[in-house]
Amino acid sequence: MSFEQARMLMEAANNLDKHRLGAYVALCVQVGIRTEEARALTWDHVDLDGKPDADPPVPPSIAVWRSVREHGDTKTLLSRRTLSLPQQTVEVLRRHRERQDQEHAKAGEAWQENDLVFCTRLGTKLDAGNVRRQFRVVTKAAGLGEGWTPQELRHTFVSLLSAAGTPVEEIARLAGHSSTRTTEVIYRKELRPVLTRGAETMDVILG
Repeated sequence: MSFEQARMLMEAANNLDKHRLGAYVALCVQVGIRTEEARALTWDHVDLDGKPDADPPVPPSIAVWRSVREHGDTKTLLSRRTLSLPQQTVEVLRRHRERQDQEHAKAGEAWQENDLVFCTRLGTKLDAGNVRRQFRVVTKAAGLGEGWTPQELRHTFVSLLSAAGTPVEEIARLAGHSSTRTTEVIYRKELRPVLTRGAETMDVILG
């Protein structure tokens, strides 16, 4: 997606009362995790407070250590990474958790506790079809049509960082690519060398 399309998407996704997948969209666009990593993300791997008094300070972050792949492994060893969260993403995830707590209370004994960040109204896992259908609702509401796939959120993350001047080596680390060649082959038409970083850059361009 272009910068303007990403802004339109984020505006629509921010309406969490209307879009249950809003926080999912925000996380994937602003942090660049794979859709299978987002579906497996648990709250015990999410730190929305960080440790500002530590030396050095620890920012809010997510630990991307699992996916919905067989045996729960990430795509590669380098895909295991801990990523700082942009402030906008922190705020969206806080609101998302509040709504999830309300759904938990409403479901009562029918709730199945899996500690998943993104789940159904009963706490169960989202499958790929769930995500695709809900994602199309968000893109349609954003005025972008329904021809997009959740995988393109990750492509958008890379494209936005590249356009903002982030070096390909840094993008590859953030995306969990096994080499910069993977990043360059897929995004080489848009990549150009620059000098900033993931979460800080996202706060500037989408915050």
